Amino acid sequence: MPKNLIIYYSRKGENYVNGAIVSLSKGNTKRVAEYIARAVGGDLFEVETVKPYAPAYKACIEQAKDELEQDARPALKKYLDDISAYDNIFVCGPCWWGTFPMAMFSQLERLDWIGKKVMAVMTHEGSGMANSERDLKRICQGAVFGPGLAVKGADVEKEQARVEAWAKSVI
Repeated sequence: MPKNLIIYYSRKGENYVNGAIVSLSKGNTKRVAEYIARAVGGDLFEVETVKPYAPAYKACIEQAKDELEQDARPALKKYLDDISAYDNIFVCGPCWWGTFPMAMFSQLERLDWIGKKVMAVMTHEGSGMANSERDLKRICQGAVFGPGLAVKGADVEKEQARVEAWAKSVI
């Protein structure tokens, strides 16, 4: 039986939802990662930065923009060093300036992707997949890529069945 890993970054607290700033008790991407884990089984790994992003949404996205422009790799609280036990890797994150948060790349660049099947998952408020799949293909050399999934953050609670059906269909 294939073994699955769900790597994700998620932001709780202030988020942009349907044109307004709202406070979320659980980040949208974490919800999606949990749906995937429920649907296909697997281990969850949350990417967490040593220096937290600003709690205010507007300040956070400015930080994210600066990191992107500098091609930064923020330090993480913990790292996965080995994914050899896994067959399928779901890489899940919010769309920040057209791609994953740079903290995701801090983690992903450390891993050996040869022979792994990778699926990109992006939560967004209108950007869809943006550049996430292109960027993963650049970082995850040697991986085979399955179809990605874009989930509008504002609709996460209504999207559980679709996310679970997709996850089952790609492994």
